[in-house]
Amino acid sequence: MPQHEEKYCPKCRQAFTCKMGDIQNCQCSAVRLSEDTRAFLAKTYFDCLCSSCLQKIDHDVHAARAYHFPGQKEMLTEGLHYYKEGGAFVFTELYHLLRGYCCGNGCRHCVYGFGSAGDPR
Repeated sequence: MPQHEEKYCPKCRQAFTCKMGDIQNCQCSAVRLSEDTRAFLAKTYFDCLCSSCLQKIDHDVHAARAYHFPGQKEMLTEGLHYYKEGGAFVFTELYHLLRGYCCGNGCRHCVYGFGSAGDPR
């Protein structure tokens, strides 16, 4: 008997049915992910994600290939890598994706799922 579990996507908070006992028929198996996206997801804290978020992550990983990580602060572009809120710099999802790892500081736009449901905190 296949196991099904009602879950909430840790990224967008939408409800979906995870068919962990019948993975071939799970909503996530219909999403075609690149090897780059699979490698990225292996570095995240996410549990199951909804198909919409999986598609968005795959798109974002692909789109990030057009950019390079700004190795020096002079290379940061406002609106692309960060925006200002009050006197603080807030790094974007693209910045975090380009960095290539999670710093573990609970950043607002963390693409690695640190601080989301199911992470170690």
